[in-house]
Amino acid sequence: MSSDRLIYLPLGGAGEVGMNAYVFGYGPKNKERLILVDLGVTFPDMDTSPGVDLIFPDIAWLEARRDRLEAIFITHAHEDHVGALGHLWSRLGAPVYARSFTAEIARGKMEEHGQPERVVKVVEPMPDMTEAGPFRVGFLPVSHSIPESSALVIDTPAGRVVHTADFKIDRDPVVGEAFDDEAWAEAAKPGVRALMCDSTNVFTQHPGRSESTLGPAIEALVGGASGMFVATTFASNVARLKTLAEAGQRAGRSICLIGRSMKRMVEASVQTGVLKGFPPVISPEDAARVPRENLMVIVTGSQGERRAASAQLARGGAYQGLELKAGDTFLFSSRTIPGNERGVLRVINQLSELGVDVVDDATDRYHVSGHANRPDLEAMHALMRPQMVIPMHGEHRMLREHVKIAKAKGIEAAIAVNGTMLDLTGEAPAVCDYVETGRTYLDGVVQVGALDGIVRDRIRMALNGHVIVTVILDEDDEPVGDPWCDLMGLAGTGRSDAPLTDVLEEDLSQFIGRAARKVRADDDKLEEGMRRVVRQSALNEIGKKPEVTVVISRLS
Repeated sequence: MSSDRLIYLPLGGAGEVGMNAYVFGYGPKNKERLILVDLGVTFPDMDTSPGVDLIFPDIAWLEARRDRLEAIFITHAHEDHVGALGHLWSRLGAPVYARSFTAEIARGKMEEHGQPERVVKVVEPMPDMTEAGPFRVGFLPVSHSIPESSALVIDTPAGRVVHTADFKIDRDPVVGEAFDDEAWAEAAKPGVRALMCDSTNVFTQHPGRSESTLGPAIEALVGGASGMFVATTFASNVARLKTLAEAGQRAGRSICLIGRSMKRMVEASVQTGVLKGFPPVISPEDAARVPRENLMVIVTGSQGERRAASAQLARGGAYQGLELKAGDTFLFSSRTIPGNERGVLRVINQLSELGVDVVDDATDRYHVSGHANRPDLEAMHALMRPQMVIPMHGEHRMLREHVKIAKAKGIEAAIAVNGTMLDLTGEAPAVCDYVETGRTYLDGVVQVGALDGIVRDRIRMALNGHVIVTVILDEDDEPVGDPWCDLMGLAGTGRSDAPLTDVLEEDLSQFIGRAARKVRADDDKLEEGMRRVVRQSALNEIGKKPEVTVVISRLS
């Protein structure tokens, strides 16, 4: 009997939405040959990761086994699937496989971070298959909200695995490939041991709508608007960009695109042949000379990003020569990703203050999701007839609900959050190991671990303020003058109505005056004592225990 096993290990994307990274392995225990599916990012927020630029999956486990990594496969070009490639590839060093459009974006990521573009290989969709150690991997086209999305059909000695990646069942997607029931049924014919399946919209009860249904509603909205019409959506949703641009064109408006990522996506779509017939666009400079009622501007920033075009326009004043005024219309043709509500609401309120009429995604008339709703997930299960379902791409509650749906139909299923290794060799998925996983922060140009304490300290300073204490001691360990304090992020006065600086400095002087010589002679003991005095005095005065840095200078 073979001792080889088929394993599955999510390093990101399972128990969260974003930062997708999934490992598959086959071979003897602890000697499996490995492949990685996707290498994406998630985005920071001011509450949990202030000042951080991007968040990556922790790939330390995989990096330690890079000699067993055969290849990296990228399913599509969304940031949460390809955004970390340029940052992390050097730690893995494996060839990268993707379809033409995705490869174009992936090469841009590699070039941007000084990595060799040549390692990104363009592959054709099934029936072509790519050999990677014991795996044969095929790209099965699927509809989503970005061109050339693909599921992966992964053949192993233990049977066929299908990894849906992000998908929806859309038979008329405007741009990109329609969902092909026959192709998927053909992929299921040999039998599917395991189906790794998108779980994002598992709680949405109605069937998903096609992208093609949006055109009439958007056209009516644009046609009935006075003043300048501005719309925002995900830059990668090329089909939506085309729907919006065509609606503007039919309403007799000139089209202008603003936002580097949006222009890059449209250019890549045209270059790779996935986008045809996009209406002509004009530059912002030319747009500034077009009468407002004859202009439609499509901008980035649908999630309220502070530096994106939407937020820049919402602040008032001119941005790239264009300025929003009372009577203009602003459409959010997008869904607000959970966690981004505050930023989007800020932009909406700023637009309202300018007198701009805002149409958001609350009615669902002007946006459709790129992810399968519950009936579509059930249809996928029925089409694939898998032996087991492993939900992925979703928060824990989504994975749990997806397991319930599968088990209700008699399909074996299991929750595997990040770091949970499953053995898929038997009749049912079985947990066989747990791997330490976490997050890696891009902080400026430096990658730091989530446990390094840098972001934790930043949060503490943001919550509690900061005090720098400086003291000078002579050769006899006696203070030269009084200690002094510099405050940051703290109230200037407290309960005693005296300046907080004066209170802290007085308490520190008394502490040093009472301290034994052996304490004054020991930097560690002196520092700890002064820190304790500052924190306690500040608590008494203003109800806060600040972070404290003590600087001790000794005269020699």
